[in-house]
Amino acid sequence: MLKKELLILQQQSLYRQRKITDGPQQVHLTSNGKAVVSFCSNDYLGLASHPDIAKAFQQGVNDYGVGSGAAHLVSGHSRAHHELEDALAEYTGRSRALLFSTGYMANLGIVNALMGKGDCVFQDKLNHASLIDAALLSSAFSGSYLKRYPHNNINRLSQLLEKNSHSDKHSRQLVMTDAVFSMDGDQAHVTQMSELCLQHNAWLMLDDAHGFGVLGAKGAGTAEEFSLDQEQLPVYMATLGKAMGGFGAFVAGSDALIETLIQKSRAYVYTTAMPPAIAQALLMSIKISREQSWRRDKLKQLIAQFRSGAEQSGLSLMNSQTAIQPIMVGDNETAMRMSQALEQQGLLITAIRPPTVPEGTARLRVTLSAQHEEKDIERLLSALGVVTT
Repeated sequence: MLKKELLILQQQSLYRQRKITDGPQQVHLTSNGKAVVSFCSNDYLGLASHPDIAKAFQQGVNDYGVGSGAAHLVSGHSRAHHELEDALAEYTGRSRALLFSTGYMANLGIVNALMGKGDCVFQDKLNHASLIDAALLSSAFSGSYLKRYPHNNINRLSQLLEKNSHSDKHSRQLVMTDAVFSMDGDQAHVTQMSELCLQHNAWLMLDDAHGFGVLGAKGAGTAEEFSLDQEQLPVYMATLGKAMGGFGAFVAGSDALIETLIQKSRAYVYTTAMPPAIAQALLMSIKISREQSWRRDKLKQLIAQFRSGAEQSGLSLMNSQTAIQPIMVGDNETAMRMSQALEQQGLLITAIRPPTVPEGTARLRVTLSAQHEEKDIERLLSALGVVTT
């Protein structure tokens, strides 16, 4: 049965295969033994192989060893972890922050801790799988409800909140959305969403995995970009393995929120803490992100260069002003063929297909990094002009 299902995936051009990379994660890398220029990493600021961060990590190994040894609530919460949480809270303008091992686990932990029987979660239909799974698991195990609205449709969200607020089942309400949508690159209408949530006594939660480090004058993410304080945005989650170049995730908010997660979030309570050395390295990541705003400035320039060149070439771009620049293809097999043709030219770009994106919307997901140079963008545009004709 399993072999038959795998064969069907291959026939539908939906089969996925891993590539083996050698050396540090950076724009110019070796994939499956071949030198390539990568346009599919989320290392937006080019920090994943930064020597100062690597040095801080090595010092962390010297100070704390390799593993944390236990969960945070047992003996795994080191001073490095605590200092990182304090730094993240200060960076994002929140009272406190709490570390999680991954963004997936952070999202699971938020819903698990905050929502119960009769409570309602509202989500954008293009949300990341971790957000959707978090709400579905809560629905299955705690009896909460999940209601989804069309992508970025504020009017529909307003209708759902209004209806739920006046229902007999009305209890806690949590609106969860990607801040920057990972496969489309566009942004949620966070200011309007915040106003709606305050109006309907609902919590707004943002998953800022692709905005933290990139957006805002100091890189503090979507909250900084749109000047949303802790009351306007009570639950803020972001990851540390993308623009920060490290690993892990965090939730930031009020003291009451963080204490509730510590006490009730199963994804936090029952998970071994990230290695302290990583926490120490991430403190350096935050320092570099805050101080070196030129990385964000350069990234904006590269985005503008790519979009201008792509539009001149007639490529079908999506409405994104972020580092995620998808090129719509539609057909799964065509997207795969284009990705393979680009790889033959030494350019690594992933073909994104269902179920990651809706049926009929397969695409090439181009992601840009501050490590790229103008000549890399020119080379990419030239190659795209060949494979799309």
